[in-house]
Amino acid sequence: SRAAGSMATELATGKLLKEALQIKQKDVLEALGGLPKESEHCALLAADTLQAAIRDYQGRRTTEQCSECSNADCPSKQRRADESEQDFRDRQALTRRMCQIGRKLLVMSGKGGVGKSTVAANLAIALSLAGRRVGLLDVDIHGPSIPKLMGLDDARVVAHEGELVPLEIGDNLKVISIAFFLSGNRDAVIWRGPLKYGVIKQFLKDVAWGPLDYLVIDAPPGTGDEPLSVAQLAGQPAGAILVTTPQDLAIADVRRSVSFCEKVSMPVVGIIENMSGLTCPHCGGRIDLFKTGGGESLAREMGVPFLGRIPIDPQIVTCGDGGIPYIHRFADSPAARAFAEVINRVIAASETVSKEPSLTEGEKQ
Repeated sequence: SRAAGSMATELATGKLLKEALQIKQKDVLEALGGLPKESEHCALLAADTLQAAIRDYQGRRTTEQCSECSNADCPSKQRRADESEQDFRDRQALTRRMCQIGRKLLVMSGKGGVGKSTVAANLAIALSLAGRRVGLLDVDIHGPSIPKLMGLDDARVVAHEGELVPLEIGDNLKVISIAFFLSGNRDAVIWRGPLKYGVIKQFLKDVAWGPLDYLVIDAPPGTGDEPLSVAQLAGQPAGAILVTTPQDLAIADVRRSVSFCEKVSMPVVGIIENMSGLTCPHCGGRIDLFKTGGGESLAREMGVPFLGRIPIDPQIVTCGDGGIPYIHRFADSPAARAFAEVINRVIAASETVSKEPSLTEGEKQ
C-alpha cells in the first residue's frame, strides 16, 4: 500500500492538475512493475486517493477565494441549507467566474431567420475592435452558427488544468460553441432541457474566460431552455438585446421575448431592427423588402430602448458564409456604419443596465 501511494505521488509530481487527474490504477501498476494479484487493489486505492486530494484542493481554493471576496452581499459566500457541499462549491466556482465579467449581453430573437447570430457575431467583433475584452458564447445547442460566422468550422477546444480553453480571435475576443466538441458538422445534438442546462452551466463555469468587459451570448430563437438557463446562471449585471425584422410576424414574437425578460428580471438593453431596407445596387433607390419601422414601433410600445436599424447588404451573406467579419471588412458600408451606431448605443445602454439581483434558480424553476 505504501509503495502504491508513493508511486502515485511520484507520478503526479511536476504534472498539471488536469494531467494528474488522469492517473489511474493501471498507471500505478505499470510504474511499479506489477503487484501480486491480491495487492492490486492498493494501486486503485492510491489513484483514487490522489484524485480525491486534487478535487478537494480545487474545491477549497474556490471556497477560499469566495470567502476573501469584499462583496458582503454575495449569496455564494454561504452554503444553502438545501445544497450539498459539491453543489455549493460548483455555485461558488460559477460565481467566481462570472464576477470577472463586466456585462453579459444575451442576444435573443422571437423567431428564427432574423439574423440574430450575425448580429451577435458582429456585435462581439465590433466591441473587441473598440478595445473591449469580449467573450462570444454560442448557446444554440441544436443549431450552432457562430463557428461558421467566425471562420472556426474545424476548430476544437482543449482543456488545461481542469478548464476549457476558448478559441481566440485577435487579442480581445474569445469564442466557445458546442460545435467545437462535435466530431463533424453532420452530428446532431439530441438533448432535452436538463442536459442543455448542464452544458450551458459548464460553458459559464469551466471555460477560462478570464477578465472580460463583455460576454455576448447567442441564444436560439424563442424563450426556451437556453435563454432561461442563461438568465438563471449568468448573474448580474446582464441585459438582453432583442433582434427582429420589421414585418408584423417577427414583431409579434419579439413581444414575447420582452415579456420573458420582464419575468426573469433581465433588463432589455434594446431592440435592433435587422434587414431594414435594401439599397438597389443598380439605381441606388431604397427597397423596403420587409417593411420598415416595426422594431422602433415595438420598442416605443413596450417602453424599451431602440438601438437602430441595420439594412440588408448581400456582402453580409458572403462574409457569413466565408467566416469573414463583415463589420471589419466593409467598415465604410451603410450596414457597417449602422452596426457602429448600434454598438455605441449598446455600450452606452449597457453601462446603465440595472444591477438589481435576478430571481434565484429556485424561484424561476
